[in-house]
Amino acid sequence: MSGLTVQTAEDTLRAELCTDEREFTALAPAWDRLYRNCGTATPFQSHAWLHSWWTSYGTPGRLRLVLVREGPELRAAAPLMRAGGPLPRLVPLGGPISDYGDVLLDDDHADHAATALTQTLWTAARTTLIDIREARPGSAVEQLYEHWRGPKLQLPDSVCLELPARPLNELLTRMPTSRARRVESKLRKLTELGIEHRFVRPEEVASTVRTMLDLHRLQWQHRKVTPEHLKPRFHEHLSRALGPLVRSGDAVVTEFRAGPDVLAVDVTLLARHLAGNYLYGAHPRLRERKADIATMLLHACADHVSRDDRQVLSLLRGTEPYKFRWRPYAVVNQRLLLARRRTAPLLSAVACEAYGRNRARELVRRRKDPLTN
Repeated sequence: MSGLTVQTAEDTLRAELCTDEREFTALAPAWDRLYRNCGTATPFQSHAWLHSWWTSYGTPGRLRLVLVREGPELRAAAPLMRAGGPLPRLVPLGGPISDYGDVLLDDDHADHAATALTQTLWTAARTTLIDIREARPGSAVEQLYEHWRGPKLQLPDSVCLELPARPLNELLTRMPTSRARRVESKLRKLTELGIEHRFVRPEEVASTVRTMLDLHRLQWQHRKVTPEHLKPRFHEHLSRALGPLVRSGDAVVTEFRAGPDVLAVDVTLLARHLAGNYLYGAHPRLRERKADIATMLLHACADHVSRDDRQVLSLLRGTEPYKFRWRPYAVVNQRLLLARRRTAPLLSAVACEAYGRNRARELVRRRKDPLTN
């Protein structure tokens, strides 16, 4: 652990760079307090999620946690690691399986903590590029971007589709009348099939995650699936992370049954102002019985989160066609690149690479849908 002292107008904050995995483990209580004090945080920045992810996916020697302390308390944290590849970069922990990347800032000390965190990252940027992917608009890392006095660039990243966190009967008012009636008919069909749902207790999470991933494999057999979702390390990560998240109220795991049979399992992650449908598994038998799985999942999730003060029900990353029936609005995550004059060429290289990939995706999309040309 290396440290430096950063003077602010009103107090003294100490910035530290943590590269020790054992120290990361021991940070859990202080990290959790900081997480609770950061209004923009999502479960993807929780210690339970990040430490579990590092245990399954991390590479020894690459951990780079930038911590800002005031006495024993954490006032800011940037959960980063040194990325592999030809370009030296610091990137968020969590990787592609996390829908949002961000830092943590204590809301009561945000200005001073952001200044201290930015100064420490400024030191790191002498030899590497800071590359924050999937920053949701309004995230804490935007304060660092505003403070940054060197070369910087903001690029569009993934699209997330979002709805108001309201009960399903209110969400139906967003639809044309004919479509809303079809959804109501699908809800009656679910009742006729005797499908009921219940929220899984923390001690049941590990076995339920195993069931969900088995169902997920079944539902995608003979179709294109995200390969990572079928790997043992993903299973281990989810099982390890979700128990603490359910226990702390940062996630809910929902089981859908018809009689004794579990036909579907859904995982929803809960932030202070946002709930996100993360992953589900559903038995093909549901489709054979003409059950509308998307309606079933959204009905349970919307009615659950609408009882809280959350404002947003996110369908998270991806623009799958079934999501658009609810008339969601699109929110574009951002990619924030931070450099110094010495590392500005790295910023240009990453920006060119990102532009090339986006251009290639657009060309593929146009070939698949020539009517858009």
